[in-house]
Amino acid sequence: MSKPQPIEYADASAEVKAVYDDIKAARDLRDVNNFWKYLANDPKTLRRTWESVKEVMAPGALDARTKEMVYLAVSATNNCGYCIASHGAAAAKAGMTPEQFGELMAVVGMANETNRLANGYRVPIDPAFEK
Repeated sequence: MSKPQPIEYADASAEVKAVYDDIKAARDLRDVNNFWKYLANDPKTLRRTWESVKEVMAPGALDARTKEMVYLAVSATNNCGYCIASHGAAAAKAGMTPEQFGELMAVVGMANETNRLANGYRVPIDPAFEK
C-alpha cells in the first residue's frame, strides 16, 4: 500500500468538500489543516471524526481552554506530535499561558509516573475512593 496523500480542496469529492466547508466555517479558516486532509482519504472517517470533534469540543460544562488543555495533556501522554502542536496552539489561542502549560506538563509527567507505579505495584483501590 502506498503512503496516503493529503486531499486538497480542489481535488476533493463533493462529500469531502462539504465537510471541509463545515470545518472552515466553524473554525473561521481559509483552509483545513493537514489532519483533515489526510482523513479525507476515507470520507466516512472524515465526516464521523469531524462530527464527533464538533460535539465533544463544543461549549459545555468545560470552557474551551480547559478542553484544549485536556486534549493537549492526553496528546502529550500518547506522544502525538501533531496533536500536541495543534491543540497546544488552540489552547494558547483560548488563553493558556506559558505558566499554565508548564504546570500542565508537570501534572502530565507526574500522573504518568504515579500511574505506572500504581500499576506496577498492583496497588488495590482504597474503599474510600470507590464512593
